[in-house]
Amino acid sequence: MKALHISEKQDIEFWPRIEPDLGPSVQARSSRAALVLGGCLSYLALSLFLFPSWPPFRNCKHSKWHRERMPLSMLEEIMMLTPQEEEARKHSDYYTSGPHLGGKNFSQAMWTKERWEEYGIPEVEIVSYDIYTNYPKSHRLGLLKAKGDDYKLLYEASLEEPALEEDPTTALKDRIPTFHGYSANGNVTAEFVYANYGTYNDFEDLLSHGVNVTGKVVLCKYGHIFRGLKVKRAQDLGAVGVLIYSDPGDDGKITELNGYKAYPDGPARNKESVQRGSVQFLSFGPGDPTTPGYASKPGVERQDPSPFIPSIPSLPISYMDALPLLTALNGHGKNTSEFGEYWRTGGLYHKNVQYFSGPAKGIVVNLHNEVEYVITPHWNVIGKIPGYIKDETVIIGNHRDAWIAGGAADPNSGSAALLEIAKSFGKMIELGWKPARTILLASWDGEEYGLLGSTEWVEDHQKLLHTTALAYLNVDVGARSPVFSVAANPLLQDLVFNATQKVVDPNRAQQGHFDDSVYDVWNKKVRTLGSGSDYTAFQDHLGIPSVDMGFGGEDANGPVYHYHSNYDSFHWMEKFGDPGFKYHVAIAKIWGLMALQLAETPIVSFNATAYASSLACLKDFVSASQKFDAEASRLAHELAKDIPWWNWWKKAALWLKARAINQKYKYLDRAFLHPEGLDDGRHWFKHVVYAPGKWTGYSGDVFPGLLEAGREGNWTNVCRWVRIIRHSVDVATKELSGPL
Repeated sequence: MKALHISEKQDIEFWPRIEPDLGPSVQARSSRAALVLGGCLSYLALSLFLFPSWPPFRNCKHSKWHRERMPLSMLEEIMMLTPQEEEARKHSDYYTSGPHLGGKNFSQAMWTKERWEEYGIPEVEIVSYDIYTNYPKSHRLGLLKAKGDDYKLLYEASLEEPALEEDPTTALKDRIPTFHGYSANGNVTAEFVYANYGTYNDFEDLLSHGVNVTGKVVLCKYGHIFRGLKVKRAQDLGAVGVLIYSDPGDDGKITELNGYKAYPDGPARNKESVQRGSVQFLSFGPGDPTTPGYASKPGVERQDPSPFIPSIPSLPISYMDALPLLTALNGHGKNTSEFGEYWRTGGLYHKNVQYFSGPAKGIVVNLHNEVEYVITPHWNVIGKIPGYIKDETVIIGNHRDAWIAGGAADPNSGSAALLEIAKSFGKMIELGWKPARTILLASWDGEEYGLLGSTEWVEDHQKLLHTTALAYLNVDVGARSPVFSVAANPLLQDLVFNATQKVVDPNRAQQGHFDDSVYDVWNKKVRTLGSGSDYTAFQDHLGIPSVDMGFGGEDANGPVYHYHSNYDSFHWMEKFGDPGFKYHVAIAKIWGLMALQLAETPIVSFNATAYASSLACLKDFVSASQKFDAEASRLAHELAKDIPWWNWWKKAALWLKARAINQKYKYLDRAFLHPEGLDDGRHWFKHVVYAPGKWTGYSGDVFPGLLEAGREGNWTNVCRWVRIIRHSVDVATKELSGPL
């Protein structure tokens, strides 16, 4: 939607109409009186609407509209002092104390709502959606050798993570079995092949070397791309099932082979850990696969989900269960180390694994997966702190659900931090604070299955979000290492830099370096947004600038993170991930400071120049962005000056201009939405600039439509996408260059 400029509004009149039938002198006196009265009334109305805490209301103690504005510095001080390590630890302990799969965590939703209300968040509600999803019933994986018309069992996989005495939640009676979300039911017996990471290029390598996967079960490693796309590519090529395991070759130097003990005794990977996860085709559309593009409310029409979820069964397995399968392929098919360096990353050579492709004649696997598909409620908790400016909203969110009882890092380190932010906001409210802009807090359900809760909520509120949302700030894994990691829309780049400069790095502080901020020790790399967490619907579907961040970067000297495993537990977090919960507090501070900066500063803290510069070779857009940012900076400087109350015309003019600038910033990213969406069944993704890679899922592509058309050699589509991009850039450029 085109931003509406103040100069274009026809319903705002600063001067009253003058009736033409009055006498000359009366008319003159009436005009002067009308000018004075109209001016005062206009100033009154504009002050109430745009800046209720600024003159003349700052000193009007008896005005019912009066709110004493707390300076941003004071708000930031509260945000820096309120979050506490012991409180974050208590929150983490609660969230990780029992199973909380998507659609099975209502008690946690209620608990979260009650805590927010207790802390003073004024409006809190639970919003539910009826979503199509699956839950595990039974599974089996056997390695068999043909013997006449029958088979001999060579190995029976455990498909279970053993309980650990040191780690209480791993032994819960109701712990969640290993399975894949949105996996298909099936019982297949077939030969199998090894496909490295199961990427698009890996399958191309197999085919080019004469290894056919049709009718086979594919065995591949986790890593590099989203797991659901491994299954999709195998399915497209005719495979009948997929097995995915975690190879210690991807754990860097922290391995048992290098002398490190395995969890729970040390930081290396437990050989029986299993990565659960969704196999939804994430880069083709998140959310409920039966309601693409609209919310899953009771009674809605539902579509065939097959374009978005697999039709062949799959299972996640440990590398302990993968070993017998891999060694059974030794000497059969092709030696994949000859395929190139990319295929030589396995970490099980010392276990007699030679990483041959297979298949091995007469050696088969029996893969059995039984899941139950249901339509069941998922519960989002939404908190609202109403601001003075009703059509500018800042949203911060994290998901609650996890594949296991734990989830101490993913997602509940973020959940614990969000509670500390809510507590900080509550203290500000108690002191009389009301934000300039509305702030929404969101605790999402069903993220792990495919960003379910957030996607359905965004689809449900897309018209309102289009006209009000400024930005979405997401934290998923808040803390699992001391390494800060961020992916963001460039509009929010300065916001990240500013907040990280204000928070001391906990490890450096512990070493006595209290002047070393998170910004100082961070590599300053801001990645392109792809998908994999709840920012996706905001950024890729509605063009709402988003950021995803946390202390979740890879630490070469740190412990192996047991992603989506029972061993992502409170015990692991307390011993290895974030002892002392210092980084839980650090991410809460960074997150909260960013939200305050967006909600409170007169000029929205966006950087259009960074956005334009990230899109190479679009000089006109860069020039317009530079001029616009310069004008925004100049105006912010003018607004910071102490203007006498009687010079209200200048104050009013400045705030009207600020309003216009903020509206342009708000709608800038919307200029890059293409209503028809991307090609090849990816119509849900509307953004011309940002989308997950078609065959990567997690990592993001810039100009995805153009890139995919080029990769596929479709030059007609290349030309079409060039025109689409050029049009979007022209719209954005004209918007920034237009009158204020």
